[in-house]
Amino acid sequence: MITAPHLHALVIHFPIALLMAGFLSELIALFSKKLFFKNASLYLLLLGALGVIVAYVSGSYAGDGMTDGLLQEPMELHEDAALVTLSLAIITALLRAAMYYFDYQKAWAQWVSFLLFAVLVGFVARTGYLGGQLVFKHGAGIELALPDFGDQPKK
Repeated sequence: MITAPHLHALVIHFPIALLMAGFLSELIALFSKKLFFKNASLYLLLLGALGVIVAYVSGSYAGDGMTDGLLQEPMELHEDAALVTLSLAIITALLRAAMYYFDYQKAWAQWVSFLLFAVLVGFVARTGYLGGQLVFKHGAGIELALPDFGDQPKK
């Protein structure tokens, strides 16, 4: 049965990969001036922002009941970083979509959106690191069970 922590673990990697690939595409577009990479960056950002929303909601359900005791502080750090990441993803995606839709090409706006995207990718990395610490250092969401050897033939 898929639980909320399992679902969160399934969906979280998509926005990470999409946003990292989108920022890499943005860097390539910055140096190559090719429209393909600029457009790819926008679409990857939009898909990644949608993925961040899904990841945030699934993470909210996954964290229910894990906020007591030793997990309280690391869980709060991860939640706070996830909220900043969510906010940055939405703001950056809306800004870039508006700039594309209205064909706004001012240099200062391009640099602001680039810097926002860079900060977003930094927070994606921080949030992912803190989530990894929750699982691999603190064991959050880990179910320990011994294997069932009852079906093995006896020798």
